[in-house]
Amino acid sequence: MTEMAPFDAAVLPPGLRSRFVEGVNGLRMHMLEAGFESEGRPCLLLLHGFPELAWSWRKVMPALAAAGFHVIAPDQRGYGRTTGWDPDYDGDLRSFRLLNLVRDALGLVFALGHSSVAAVVGHDFGASVAAWCALVRPDVFRAVALMSAPFAGPPALRFGTAEAPPQPGVTPGPSIHEALARLDPPRKHYQWYYSTRQANAEMWHCPQGVHAFLRAYFHHKSADWPGNQPFPLKAWTAAELAKMPTYYIMERDKGMAETVAPHMPSAAEIAACRWLTEAELGIYSAEFGRTGFQGGLQWYRCRTEGINDAELQIFSGRRIEVPAIFIAGRSDWGIYQVPGSLERMQDRACTKMLGCHLIEGAGHWVQQERPAQVSELLLRFLGR
Repeated sequence: MTEMAPFDAAVLPPGLRSRFVEGVNGLRMHMLEAGFESEGRPCLLLLHGFPELAWSWRKVMPALAAAGFHVIAPDQRGYGRTTGWDPDYDGDLRSFRLLNLVRDALGLVFALGHSSVAAVVGHDFGASVAAWCALVRPDVFRAVALMSAPFAGPPALRFGTAEAPPQPGVTPGPSIHEALARLDPPRKHYQWYYSTRQANAEMWHCPQGVHAFLRAYFHHKSADWPGNQPFPLKAWTAAELAKMPTYYIMERDKGMAETVAPHMPSAAEIAACRWLTEAELGIYSAEFGRTGFQGGLQWYRCRTEGINDAELQIFSGRRIEVPAIFIAGRSDWGIYQVPGSLERMQDRACTKMLGCHLIEGAGHWVQQERPAQVSELLLRFLGR
């Protein structure tokens, strides 16, 4: 894997710098950093999701640093300019399991000389990593902010079953995937698509090119697409899941690049998009054009193939006991894609849930679409 140079300062917003930290759980980790001018500042760790980068935090980092924090945002394992991970579909998949991603985060914090962080902030799949950071090492990760992806708690072990009478054999019904495939038109779940061998090539080498694919993808999941009017789903059934847009419950015979292509914004809409200019999108398209998407897709495979489950069940029944907050765009279907998760996060998974905020005018990319509001909520949460 080719080692890259840091970003040129001219590319970055004022007050940010790009650098590498060697030897972080086997990685040469690239990160963006703000508030580095003086020592002794409390640390904030920002963790991105898919298909994103440390770059996704560029709009909130200056405000957080101005409030007195040392703000760090890495390209996580599998992404961007961080190297040392296996890019092969048939490679070391277990290195992408959630607790190893927590180890990456902990290793970076310690390498930078912080024994704790004021908060870990995660968006999308990064919210899962942030939640597990707070759950397994509350002594280090003193607060947690989750964005766009609710955390429903650790996978459960069977409880109170020792004296239960034996259950007669039950003929299982169709799986959720079989049920989705029986719909008209047939559908499939995006996370299981992302786990297929062909998903990376279909996005990386799509006919429209990586830049156009990402423009359509970001647009389709944002508040700019008028079809994003989410609402709670009643159950984990095919009929309910199929109410979500096709970027979540896809048509069975289409890949993601083909799915989002019809929703490519017009030239006028692109020119009017202030939250993601063509130059800003160019950072994403250049990085994913170079690396492909397999690194991020390995995270999904660990989830869909059950690789995370056994070791996460060690924490069955454990809750996040540090202060927590949830932030998302009101137009974000991610809030509801797992029915009941939002409620379980608030009622059980987090014992000190201090707020659940849905921001008007934002979709899935909330910290990019509405950075001022996100920064304000985070600083209020942190007592600044």
